[in-house]
Amino acid sequence: MSTLLPKSSLPIHQLPPLDSNRSAITNTTNLFRATNPQNKKFPSLTIKTRASPTTNEESPPSLLTDLETDEPYYEDEVPFGWRETGKPKLSDSWREIHGSSDWAGMLDPIDPLLRSELIRYGEMAQACYDAFDFDPFSKYCGSCRYNRRHFYEELGMSGSGYEVTRYLYATSNLSIPNFFKKSHWEKTWSQGANWIGYVAVSDDETSARIGRRDIVIAWRGTVTRLEWVADLMDFLRPVSDAGIPCPDRCVKVESGFLELYSLKDESCRFCKYSAREKVLAEVKRLVELYVKERGEEVSISITGHSLGSALAMMSAYDLAETGARGECPVCVFSFSGPRVGNGRFKERFEKDLGLKALRVVNVHDSVPKVPGVLVNERVHEALRKLVDWLPWSYCHVGVELALDHKKSPFLKETGDPGCFHNLEAHLHLLDGYHGKGERFVLVSRRDPALVNKACDFLKDHHLVPPYWRQDHNKGMIRNGEGRWIQPERSTLEDHPHNIHDHLQQLGLGPNQ
Repeated sequence: MSTLLPKSSLPIHQLPPLDSNRSAITNTTNLFRATNPQNKKFPSLTIKTRASPTTNEESPPSLLTDLETDEPYYEDEVPFGWRETGKPKLSDSWREIHGSSDWAGMLDPIDPLLRSELIRYGEMAQACYDAFDFDPFSKYCGSCRYNRRHFYEELGMSGSGYEVTRYLYATSNLSIPNFFKKSHWEKTWSQGANWIGYVAVSDDETSARIGRRDIVIAWRGTVTRLEWVADLMDFLRPVSDAGIPCPDRCVKVESGFLELYSLKDESCRFCKYSAREKVLAEVKRLVELYVKERGEEVSISITGHSLGSALAMMSAYDLAETGARGECPVCVFSFSGPRVGNGRFKERFEKDLGLKALRVVNVHDSVPKVPGVLVNERVHEALRKLVDWLPWSYCHVGVELALDHKKSPFLKETGDPGCFHNLEAHLHLLDGYHGKGERFVLVSRRDPALVNKACDFLKDHHLVPPYWRQDHNKGMIRNGEGRWIQPERSTLEDHPHNIHDHLQQLGLGPNQ
């Protein structure tokens, strides 16, 4: 029962979603698991598919057909007895994927729908990097290169099924390498603001397919280097210092994260409101629209990579603590994120507020291991509580999905920590992960060449150049006189006119 998958010329973001283009056999493992709670062992049928061989000798080798001959590229293990049943629907499983049962039994082996959803949300976080203008010779350096109304289309993600409703900007007193980028030009769009992410919401068609209206918040991390770790790892502060209405001042988070999330500059039109205020106001607006006015079921999904992962944790906590989420479930899909707060923050996040977080990490990446190298969640709970008042006592929140880049036959040995930390590498590892001790085998048509977009991680014989993603002519165009110039962009948006009203409803005055 094998099938041949033709090679596609479409970019990855234009490929149909995984759960809509595979055979009915592909994802029935989820159905098997749901009807077999004891996880009994059944004999399995292994289905292998391989990209069609090319007969054109002049065609360049495909990355998906250039591995060792004994290495399959697509494989699905399907229990006997379920071959003729329909595949599970995302609309029936989204609560479990959002952590209603803390992903029990879904990570080892990994649930196929969960894998595809993690990759989908990871690509939304990756879009923050792909759309960011980090060229210091651009007068728009530090902004998003695209208008939000055409955001996904410009990135080749026109089939995402989401519409960006608000851009997020931040300012900081901290010097964070490769996060706050500034232009060499004197006349620039802003002297103190940087684009940091966006809020998006699923359209009607996608909402029907996934079983609810989904609000997504995506946060950007640093562009390449990791020096921000040393710059931000400072001391713990109570979350209430930023105006978050937490009744317990023992709930603390890293001060740099808190500043980045809550600081504002009223002299800057883009940072007149903090990133925190923008998120709270926009989510409250969308919840009122879709829950109160239309009576729909709504989920809030927050994603981010690296430093953006810390901001994702902060915003999820804040949405619950302030009540801006209403009764909507909130889940964080974190990629390669550091620890954010202390043990009391973990307890408040998970137990008191009922928030869910799934953290995807590479075991060789150093960022998820800081801060809190000495005292963290791995220390015995009784001992940890004794020293939880210390400024360097941290705890991860949520559930961890640990991946290992050494399992991938596509990736080479390297000592570059930026490769271990790269988001595209994490998405590649997700694509081939089946469970602990299982062989690494890709299960979708996601192109491994994406790994080298912003790093040098693929084996050289695949002939994919490192750091290959570049702007065409670095954004320069020829004008009517034949001169090369930087084109003007449409007017950058700052804040909606009703943001103050939504903040007032949350009890956030102008001085908070």
